[in-house]
Amino acid sequence: MDHMEKATDTPWLDAEQQRIWRVFLGGTTVLMDRLDRDLRTQHGISMPEYEILVRLSEAPGRAIRMAELADAVSHSRSRVTHTIARLEREGIVMRGQCSDDGRGVSAVLTDHGFSVLESAAHTHVTGVHDYLIANADADELQALGHIMTRVMQTLHGKNF
Repeated sequence: MDHMEKATDTPWLDAEQQRIWRVFLGGTTVLMDRLDRDLRTQHGISMPEYEILVRLSEAPGRAIRMAELADAVSHSRSRVTHTIARLEREGIVMRGQCSDDGRGVSAVLTDHGFSVLESAAHTHVTGVHDYLIANADADELQALGHIMTRVMQTLHGKNF
């Protein structure tokens, strides 16, 4: 296959598709940046840290094995280990042996960490509402949900 055949097979975006793609990129970037900045300035935690705290708060005993946590938040194990180490220094999480089999390490949300999360959740949810939800009607939100569900199913092969 020569270069021209490959170029012909490329599903080039038309002008409107390209415009939508670019506003999607710009919109998601500024949304995530603002949500992250709000959490950092008001609570001293980042969006990835917030996501980890939410996952821990929802787990039985507020504990998750480090490997499972990395999979759940779609981060590398080394990134999660680094993040957990920072949160541990702040007294927000602690690490311990897994109680079920003694192998592996779990991250556990401390009472202090749960308090940080409770406070940060108000800031985060208010931001999601003000920056995203308030800018769409019910049908638009449904459409966005359907689209992003299909994207996740296509790329992760999971049902959400």
